[in-house]
Amino acid sequence: MPRLAAGDTAPDFTLPTASGEQIRLSDVLAGGRAAVVYFYPAAATPGCTTEACDFRDNIASLQGAGYAVIGVSPDSPEKLRRFAEDEHLPFPLASDPDKGVLEAWGAWGEKSMYGKTVTGVIRSTVVVAPDGTVALAKYNVRAKGHVAALRKELGLD
Repeated sequence: MPRLAAGDTAPDFTLPTASGEQIRLSDVLAGGRAAVVYFYPAAATPGCTTEACDFRDNIASLQGAGYAVIGVSPDSPEKLRRFAEDEHLPFPLASDPDKGVLEAWGAWGEKSMYGKTVTGVIRSTVVVAPDGTVALAKYNVRAKGHVAALRKELGLD
């Protein structure tokens, strides 16, 4: 599956969220904000919890710099709701059970896991400028320390 790169147009999406609402990327961008869209394998697992809580702990500075944060996984909205409540996540978690958005963004495909090749969610983060173009795309990121590295690349630290 091809991956997005800086300068590409980010594919728009509309997905159900943990809150029971729909989120549409173009609506988020219409407010003049950029978006940090991150893709993770499964809510409430150790690595995904670490990453989500890292975004939570940095949300004020990200939002203050003009970035909205959206998490996307193939989990059901109900599982995402419980995860968001348990971890006090103040940003939308979107459900992509058919993996169409994951595939369009290059975040679904073959990856190495415990020495074996498997097909699944490739932990990824894509920063989308308010005009809908990709400003930054990172694939196969590590859950721990990823947000700090992202903040550095965005010039926030």
